[in-house]
Amino acid sequence: MIKIALTGSIGMGKSTVAAMFERAGVPVFDADAMVRSLQGPGGALVDLIGAAFPGTVQGGVLDREKLAGSVLEDPLQLKQLEQIVHPAVYEARLAFLDKHRGAPALLFDIPLLFETGGENEFDKVIVVSAPEHVQRARVLSRAGMTEDRLNSILERQMPDQEKRTRADFVIDTSGDLSTTEAQVRHILACLGVAAAG
Repeated sequence: MIKIALTGSIGMGKSTVAAMFERAGVPVFDADAMVRSLQGPGGALVDLIGAAFPGTVQGGVLDREKLAGSVLEDPLQLKQLEQIVHPAVYEARLAFLDKHRGAPALLFDIPLLFETGGENEFDKVIVVSAPEHVQRARVLSRAGMTEDRLNSILERQMPDQEKRTRADFVIDTSGDLSTTEAQVRHILACLGVAAAG
């Protein structure tokens, strides 16, 4: 089994690329989706986060905007949140691996792969990238996003150029979807993984 990590900065198209791998028959573990599940209604981390960050949980529901407001500007609080979230995501990743033990390849969509030093746990790393003006336009079109918030997020992420130099493969998502999909299929062929469809 080949364990592939998929990473890239905000707005680069990771979710779109991950969906293409999934359509090609590669099981995908989405770290962000797992975090949303763990923090969602009835999620395993809601009470822990509520205890650590008073006022962020009301009636068993985590206010993600309020939590983000607390941690984005305070590195110590962000680290405290990560100490709650990261072990739970790691356990979920182990369960995913166990469930798909017979698959020829697995893809792990991990936005902060390099920032957390996790790249050595994978056989190959793919970085999803696009020119800065494309990235900014995509992110700023999202509801509630501002220049200041985007800049704050980018400050915590490794620069795209550095990610590209550390990758085994780079997927450029600035073209049309068929061009991106062709890059996905090319990588699978390079890895000797037969694509579905």
